[in-house]
Amino acid sequence: MFSKFTSILQHAVEALAPSLPLQEDFVYHWKGITHYYIETSDDKAPVTDTNIPSHLEQMLDILTQEEAERESGETGPCMEYLLHHKILETLYTLGKADCPPGMKQQVLTFYTKLLAHIRQPLLPHINVHRPVQKLIRLCGEVLAAPTENEEIQFLCIVCAKLKQDPYLVNFFLENKSKRPEVKSSAAAEGGKESVLAPDTGQSQADHPGEPQAAAAAATSSPAANNNNTNNYNLVTSLLNLTKSPDGRIVVKACEGLMLLVSLPEPAAAKCLTENTELCELLTDRLVSFYKALPPSMDPLDIETVESVNWGLDVYNLKEDAAVFTGKRALISFLSWLDYCDQLIKEAQKSAAAVMAKAVRERFFVSVMEPQLMQTSEVGILTSTALLNRIIRQVTSEALLQEIVYFLLGEDKEAETPATIAQNPLRHRLIEHCDHLSDEISIMTLRLFEQLIQKPNQHILHSLVLRNLEERNYLENKPQEEREEREPLENGQPHDAVDLEEDPLFGDDLSPDSRLSGSDWLGSSPQHSPDHSKSDGKTEVHKIVNSFLCLVPDEAKSSYHVEGTGYDTYLRDAHRQFRDFCGVCQRWDWRGSPKPLEKCNLDMPFFEGHFLKVLFDRMGRILDQPYDVNLQVTAVLSKLSLLPHPHLHEYLLDPYISLAPGCRSLFSVIVRVVGDLMLRIHRIPDFTPKLLLVRKRLLGLEPEGVTYVLTDGISHLSFELTSETPSLSLFLSSQRGPQYAAGRCHCA
Repeated sequence: MFSKFTSILQHAVEALAPSLPLQEDFVYHWKGITHYYIETSDDKAPVTDTNIPSHLEQMLDILTQEEAERESGETGPCMEYLLHHKILETLYTLGKADCPPGMKQQVLTFYTKLLAHIRQPLLPHINVHRPVQKLIRLCGEVLAAPTENEEIQFLCIVCAKLKQDPYLVNFFLENKSKRPEVKSSAAAEGGKESVLAPDTGQSQADHPGEPQAAAAAATSSPAANNNNTNNYNLVTSLLNLTKSPDGRIVVKACEGLMLLVSLPEPAAAKCLTENTELCELLTDRLVSFYKALPPSMDPLDIETVESVNWGLDVYNLKEDAAVFTGKRALISFLSWLDYCDQLIKEAQKSAAAVMAKAVRERFFVSVMEPQLMQTSEVGILTSTALLNRIIRQVTSEALLQEIVYFLLGEDKEAETPATIAQNPLRHRLIEHCDHLSDEISIMTLRLFEQLIQKPNQHILHSLVLRNLEERNYLENKPQEEREEREPLENGQPHDAVDLEEDPLFGDDLSPDSRLSGSDWLGSSPQHSPDHSKSDGKTEVHKIVNSFLCLVPDEAKSSYHVEGTGYDTYLRDAHRQFRDFCGVCQRWDWRGSPKPLEKCNLDMPFFEGHFLKVLFDRMGRILDQPYDVNLQVTAVLSKLSLLPHPHLHEYLLDPYISLAPGCRSLFSVIVRVVGDLMLRIHRIPDFTPKLLLVRKRLLGLEPEGVTYVLTDGISHLSFELTSETPSLSLFLSSQRGPQYAAGRCHCA
């Protein structure tokens, strides 16, 4: 009661007394704090029962007022007094001793407000950054401490100041071998003596107001030593606070780390990744959240759960459990993954690479790879769906690169049948595209579809392009034969096959008239001499018509339903192609194929494991479930949209002369159409049944059990662009079931 009465009396005196000059007023309040420790014997009373909070608040107000009255950058006498008399050092010592109880909280608040309110740069002063560094060490020492809120506010304002002037971070990289031992036993016993002899860690000769003081601090900066024995206490304290049970403290600590990793100073980036536990925090928590997921989850739940930005996930356990089991665990995992992704995305380049590699080794290799390599179908399906969601969510280049290397390996040489199993995980994933389980096949195909759309050149090179570099899928003819110009007949070579007159589309479809395997490959039209025409328009239309003519009229149904032809979604195809061109623009792909004289056409051609599986699946399109076929064509369409000349030539040009034993997308479709023609004539009333199935898929007819559509190819559609003579295959899956038609089975 007496202390409260004294405080009231003091305020009354201050209000009635004439105003003092700012410096005298500042010194008065500081002496009011020091006299407390000299005169007071009861050091157990909480600080809130003393005048100390009021004095500290008045000191801050005076410093703020002084700066407002002076020109920008000019240091006033009050600030000079604070620096010269090492007031921050003394306050640190009192805060560490927490004398009186609650003093640490008051000191943290004073430091925070001082750094936040004073516009002139304070951290370069040695009598500021040294006590700040010492106070940083006190933060995060005890979890759930009563000062946690003040600690995180203080650390975040320091991070914000370093973000404004990144070089200052070098003052906070403390050399372990030169770290001064903090001796504050006197403060711990009572704190009175420490007011008179504060623990400053420096000689009395240092003058904080002089420019050479800051220069000396810079010279003694541990970053200048360029060794691996630096402590990054600011990061360590933030890492400790990320373990707080208070979610708000955790989010603020994560925000502080986000600011620190983005600093461009190489020494700080190196210290961050080598001398702190940041990488361990990221990966250990990611592993912990992943292992908390249920062993089996519905892939649809994984795919459709709402996206959650880290730190913003508000949840209700009862509501989440009612939606599907494991939703809360899944959101927690995806939220932390988002934080890791954003942290790596914002990080300095070398630090980002180290953190991404740590995530790859400690999470993907150690935890996810065994899940993807297991034999349990339920486990494979769940882990593949989770991997697909991870790839969809990741946006940082460094983390995406490490995920790609984890999945596909780092090999850049062309594949051979003997080398496709060298990377077990890559081999297993591609094999899963042709798994006995249709669900696993569909999910793995979706995974690769997601990969193809990511802005990473190695994905496309590893899966497809490295096998097409030498263009050895072309028939190796002598140079003079390649240069011959044959006479044209109706714009085509005289020996080119007219698809409309091909035996494939004739009336005689008996088994005897079916072409053999070699005949199917040879039925492709010959290479047209005007193939490399400058504007490319004629050739593109010829290619489009070649594909469209593959399917005979009796197997088509689009013209029976208005607005369902291939031309109705060319606009969407143009948009997707432009998007892909924007992604691939920085990869410097050639606008025209590699000259044949520079290609090694003698090297045996192998389309690669990935295209082999896709072509095998495409070849069985009439005998596979509808959903599988849609996903196969979706992946092929994404590949065909890529603006690479070799990919367009190999996938989309039916006029190229293939090397013996090679197959292309066109040759695979030719075989499928031949089989389709044979089956059509075994189904009575095929065309009405096909039309009925189409209308049911469009929702124009009620569902029935009479027929099942398995998929097909009647609407192979293409995108025509004005920028390039190549064209992009745009298959039916892009517009849903209504753009796929095939054969019907009698139930």
